[in-house]
Amino acid sequence: MPRSLSQKRGAAMLELALLAPWVFFLFVGALDWGFYAYSLITMETAARSAALYESTLLSPDSNSACTIVLNEMSTLINTGSISSCNSSPLVVTASTITGPDNTNAAQVSVTYTTPVMIPIPGLLARQFTITRIVNMKMG
Repeated sequence: MPRSLSQKRGAAMLELALLAPWVFFLFVGALDWGFYAYSLITMETAARSAALYESTLLSPDSNSACTIVLNEMSTLINTGSISSCNSSPLVVTASTITGPDNTNAAQVSVTYTTPVMIPIPGLLARQFTITRIVNMKMG
């Protein structure tokens, strides 16, 4: 006996009701992964820019490195109201080290803590702390 049109619509509604939470869950996970990837790229660019600037100075300074990093990372969600780089979510340090060729190099370290995300068990934690260190020959 063929099913009526209303029975077919009911089956589609049931499928939608069963699959919608999973689709929403995957969408939120993809959104969080995108934010995490964007944070990594932005942070690497900020660290590289700060190291490039610090390598032109006689003595690297954490305050000037902080200013450069804040400008580069201003598009991230939880960095808009940050005015210093001494505590979470953003810590920036700049120092002079001896490079691999025994000459002075500027080292900039940037540590960023992401905002709390929606965790996906086994794949995505609630929050990440990311550190990037860039060394650049002074000269």
